Amino acid sequence: MEEQIIRAEYSDIMQKSYIDYAMSVIISRALPDVRDGLKPVQRRTLYDMYELGIRYDRPYRKCARIVGDTMGKYHPHGDSSIYEALVVMAQEFKKGMPLVDGHGNFGSIEGDGAAAMRYTEARLQKVTQEAFLGDLDKDVVDFGPNFDETEKEPLVLPVRIPNLLVNGADGIAVGMVTSIPPHNLCEVIDGVRAMIRNNQLTSEELMQYIKGPDFPTGGIVVNQDELAEIYRTGQGKIRIRGRVETEQAKGGKERLVITEIPYTMLGANIGKFLNDVAALVESKKTTDIVDISNQSSKEGIRIVLELRKGADTQQLKNLLYKKTRLEDTFGVNMLAVADGRPETLSLRQILEHHIDFLFEVTTRKYQNLLTKEQQKKEVQEGLIRACDVIDLIIEILRGSKSREQVKECLVNGVTEGIRFKSDRSRKQAAKLHFTEVQANAILDMRLYKLIGLEIEVLMKEHEATLANIARYTDILNNYESMSGVIIKELDSYKKEFGRPRRTTLENAEEIILEEKKMEEVPVVFLMDRFGYVRTVEEPVYEKNRQAADSENRFVLHCLNTDRICVFTDTGRQHLLRVQDVPHGKFRDKGTPLDNLCNYNSSEESFIAVYPLNDIRDTVLTFVTVSGMTKQVEGSEFDVSKRTIAATKLLEGDRVLEIHSAAENAHIVLATAAGYFLRFPVSEIPFKKKGAVGVRGMKLNASDTVEHVYWLEGDGCPEVSYKEKSVAINKLRIGSRDSKGTKVRL
Repeated sequence: MEEQIIRAEYSDIMQKSYIDYAMSVIISRALPDVRDGLKPVQRRTLYDMYELGIRYDRPYRKCARIVGDTMGKYHPHGDSSIYEALVVMAQEFKKGMPLVDGHGNFGSIEGDGAAAMRYTEARLQKVTQEAFLGDLDKDVVDFGPNFDETEKEPLVLPVRIPNLLVNGADGIAVGMVTSIPPHNLCEVIDGVRAMIRNNQLTSEELMQYIKGPDFPTGGIVVNQDELAEIYRTGQGKIRIRGRVETEQAKGGKERLVITEIPYTMLGANIGKFLNDVAALVESKKTTDIVDISNQSSKEGIRIVLELRKGADTQQLKNLLYKKTRLEDTFGVNMLAVADGRPETLSLRQILEHHIDFLFEVTTRKYQNLLTKEQQKKEVQEGLIRACDVIDLIIEILRGSKSREQVKECLVNGVTEGIRFKSDRSRKQAAKLHFTEVQANAILDMRLYKLIGLEIEVLMKEHEATLANIARYTDILNNYESMSGVIIKELDSYKKEFGRPRRTTLENAEEIILEEKKMEEVPVVFLMDRFGYVRTVEEPVYEKNRQAADSENRFVLHCLNTDRICVFTDTGRQHLLRVQDVPHGKFRDKGTPLDNLCNYNSSEESFIAVYPLNDIRDTVLTFVTVSGMTKQVEGSEFDVSKRTIAATKLLEGDRVLEIHSAAENAHIVLATAAGYFLRFPVSEIPFKKKGAVGVRGMKLNASDTVEHVYWLEGDGCPEVSYKEKSVAINKLRIGSRDSKGTKVRL
């Protein structure tokens, strides 16, 4: 056979492959089905538990067994994803209605993870067994082959309640995300009932029954008026606040107690909230909080803020709502798989799809039950008729040679080969016309069935069967009858599994936080040679002036509202607020600069530090190791970003000096090879901070600028070069971009 080469455009193949992969992730892994509200991993895990017989009224089984069986039979995507789905379905603080009954450590609301699957155990919840898996044996849903075609699995579970709304959903697919909040079971069932009775209801009208989301963590939804638009479009943002109560403490003090948190604050965000509150205290945003403790337990959330006497509790609540995640936003995107494709659905569409599914499941259920009852009716009628001619049947049995001969006589009236006592019996036998099913039932009938009482029981069973057939036929042929059956079943779930609403819905005004303006206080900023920084009060500095000046590389007088510019040899400028710098006693060690800004002590070194207020109206002179110089207006460094490029450097170059020099000052550049060049600072041109600058001094190939000196007044400063003293104010005044004078040793 000749080899056939198929030519194809590579981009077309890649596009098709990526679309196939994306749709596989969307449909088969990340998004829930609108009918049962489950992702494939959840559906397969619940079905596997059902198959293993792990019912709500039976003992717990190890989660490792459940996970292994699910992975081996239905979901070959790794044990961690299966166990994670199992854990979430058991966590009552994440699900509006947990589907799995977990035994052991299944994590906590504060973000603690579940124990390993070899330690934990689980079984189905009663609601899961009854409302999710109850009718699987009645052929109510389609089954399909598993991944290796060795097992059959349901393509959707026959869920009788709108699980997509009750438990919500979240998932990230390729290019799309779903985020559906949980709702109250009683309200959702009321909404389904209303829509069954009137399928013309809009999403806004359905909100008479489904008021809004009901989060398992409680909280307060504060934009109730916006919910109508969210439910109409399937997208929007829900603003949630935690619930804060005021309690009286000893000594006339009060405390704030957080008893409910926003749903988005689950897990590690509780710890972050505690850190944020501590940061508000440290940054002096509030002085009303004297202590914070997390007293949460299995009984619920309880975070206690102890307040000082006379604290403004309302202002403090506003501060917490505004500056922490105690008020947060839940993004809604009601995306689910509907009719085999991902679709953003409104509240009405979700209920519409679910009700259609309910009627489909109920139709298949009662069609199956009707078929079984009709089969029972056929058998019962045959047995009743058989009782009337039982003597003839016994005669046929005694005169026949085989079961098949008897069966042929009962069904078709064939009497050849059968010995009868009389021709009259033969003629009666020829008139028999039982069905094949009835004939088999007669042949399998035991003799005790001929007892009078047993015949009466058979007659009653037949009457019950006829009643069932009439009832099932009515249900299948009458919309009102089927609606009544569905509504009755929903009411039973509501009565048994419903619970009161936890989340409060209201319209609250936007928080307006009147922040107190920080009082400007003079402080002294201290920075040692290791980069540890702190601020002290001016009287403290004056008292310890000598020690402060000798122990610190930079001593700056500034205001507590000022910002500090830290320039490094890599040409970067870091901004830090003075109010963020630790303020305390003189002998306090301080905090590393790395912790307060983007400064990285392993990659750069600080060379100049200035209060922004001091340099805003001045000029800074830059000098690099390779002799490049420039002057930059100080106002260019007044920016909002915490880190910027203060200058542009050539490859391998670094900043040596940054100085705010007087206009009539002279600059002296000294190189490693002993060349000194003195020239007026005014010769250095003004450049933007993003410029490289101009050459300040001509250098030999291997020479570099090692020191920069400034002559800004009277005096005769002397420096040394290899133990030889050099009076820099006596150096000949040269010009920029010259070689300078060589020091003779």
